Amino acid sequence: MLVSLIPIGNSRGIRLPKIVLDRLSVKDKMEMEVTEKGIMLSPVKDPPRQGWARAFCDMHRNREDILEEIPDSGAFEWEW
Repeated sequence: MLVSLIPIGNSRGIRLPKIVLDRLSVKDKMEMEVTEKGIMLSPVKDPPRQGWARAFCDMHRNREDILEEIPDSGAFEWEW
């Protein structure tokens, strides 16, 4: 598919056809990777850290967020 570069301020961009965006389920962001062969765009499926707040709440409820006591360094022999 041939696309034209369009001016956007001091930069240039491309317009992605709606049919392509719909097919890839693109919302508002894409991941861009520059490779030796060119530029690769990939849709971002899930926002970073999505679900972390719920996971932390579940860990707290299950008491999985409690750190074990750290032993005193004099209580055992170090092996080097």
